[in-house]
Amino acid sequence: MNMEGSRQIAAPPSEVFAALLDADVLKATVPGCQELTGTPEDGFAATVVQKVGPVKATFKGNVTVSDVVEGESLKLSGEGKGGAAGFAKGAADVRIEPDGDGTLLSYTVEAKVGGKLAQLGSRIIDGFAKKMADQFFDRFAGVVGGPTEECASEEPKKGWLRRIASSIG
Repeated sequence: MNMEGSRQIAAPPSEVFAALLDADVLKATVPGCQELTGTPEDGFAATVVQKVGPVKATFKGNVTVSDVVEGESLKLSGEGKGGAAGFAKGAADVRIEPDGDGTLLSYTVEAKVGGKLAQLGSRIIDGFAKKMADQFFDRFAGVVGGPTEECASEEPKKGWLRRIASSIG
C-alpha cells in the first residue's frame, strides 16, 4: 500500500529536520511506541504495541535512516515482527522545505504486512496504515511546532526544542 501527504509545521526547517533524527521525538510520535533507542547513524530499535482489527500484537523491530540530504530530505525504513500476528514493514520518504515562518513536511509512505495481519483484508489494513501515518505526522507536527489544527482544542504544547531548552535553563 502507498500513501502520501503533507503537514504544515510551525517551526523552522532546521528544527524539523533535527526532530526527525531524535529518538525521544520519534518515541513520542509513533503511535503505540513503548520503547525506542539508538541513533540515526546506527539505527533505532523499537517496541510498538498495536491492535489491528481483532489482532493485538507487540512488534519488535528496527528503524533505519538513509538517503539523508541534510536539512532537505531523508528516508525512514522500519520492519517489525509481531510473533503469531505476523510482520509489518514500511518506509517513508520525507521532504521538508521552508514555508513562510514554518516548514512544509511532505511524505510518501509504502507499507506491507504479512501473517495473520494480511488475512484481515486490504480494506482494514489500508485504513489502519492511513490512520497510523496520519497519527504519526499529526503528533510530530504537534510535538515539534505546537498543536496542529486537528489538535487545536487540546492544551498547547511547547515545541520539543523549546521544552528541552527550558528544562536545561
